[in-house]
Amino acid sequence: MIYCESPIGFFKIVGADNFIVSCELVESCDEQHASRHGIEIQFANELTEYFSKKRREFTVSVKPQGTAFQMHVWDELLKIPYGETVSYKKIAERINNPNAVRAVGGANNKNPIMILVPCHRVIGASGSLVGFGGGLWRKKYLLDLEKE
Repeated sequence: MIYCESPIGFFKIVGADNFIVSCELVESCDEQHASRHGIEIQFANELTEYFSKKRREFTVSVKPQGTAFQMHVWDELLKIPYGETVSYKKIAERINNPNAVRAVGGANNKNPIMILVPCHRVIGASGSLVGFGGGLWRKKYLLDLEKE
């Protein structure tokens, strides 16, 4: 586990077996209990580059843990290009379950790997910013960062 400071707060990054398994916002960092693995350091560096507008794509591999449905949704999120947004409805359609809009929102909310699995790029059908566990101000910040 490693902590990474960003303009939107501290991220706690957890890696295992050369995969990132978790990246979550935390109130503060507890560096004395952190253990650093190569994959975590690599992702922390890439995350810093992302916030500095020097990186649009990440090279680390992910291995989130979730239900089959959640994994299916998260796989679709990984296909959303940098700087673009997609509606919850469109994600539901892409996974061949057009009535699962709320379930897609639930899967987004449970996304264990923020930024890398870009749940911030999913918006309401009307284009509104809705549903971001880190707070809508953070979602807006991330979308604005990617549009510049």
